[in-house]
Amino acid sequence: MSERIKLETPFQDSRLKELNAGDMVYISGTIFSARDAAHKKMCELAADNQPMPFDFNGTAVYYAGPCPAKPGEPIGSVGPTTSGRMDLYSPTLIQKGLKVMIGKGLRSKEVTESIVEHGGVYFAAIGGAAALMAKCVKSAKVIAFEELGTEAIRELVVEELPVIVAIDSKGDNMYQKAIEQNRE
Repeated sequence: MSERIKLETPFQDSRLKELNAGDMVYISGTIFSARDAAHKKMCELAADNQPMPFDFNGTAVYYAGPCPAKPGEPIGSVGPTTSGRMDLYSPTLIQKGLKVMIGKGLRSKEVTESIVEHGGVYFAAIGGAAALMAKCVKSAKVIAFEELGTEAIRELVVEELPVIVAIDSKGDNMYQKAIEQNRE
């Protein structure tokens, strides 16, 4: 792992291109949570040439469905969801301008190719650390698809959300490297 890198939203393309698979990054600023049900709805909007519920430019989608907040807290536990559940929808959203995604686990070849083609980055969040992740959320509000409950899209303001670059803009893939090393 390399040095501790701090990034603030809105992300700059030039800064994203400097990141390398394995870099530890701390994100501060506004990001959005969305899981597979919200991704499906956003792809339906895209197919109908409708606007997205938020501007993808300079922000990230965090694959998470938070638990209800305790009194006085902005959000409940908010751990990452398995990213592969979004792989069917991600290339469409990447084509619409989404460049930064946060989740856990491997991504499909199609998603990786879309990330490289559009200069994006996929960050891995720490699975099993949902309570820790919640401490990084300073505010949360539902902005779209409220009927989806925990899967509604939420605007999150985060402070130093810890993530690792899993797939960088060049296509270097931390997960794939680990698989290859285990085969040797």
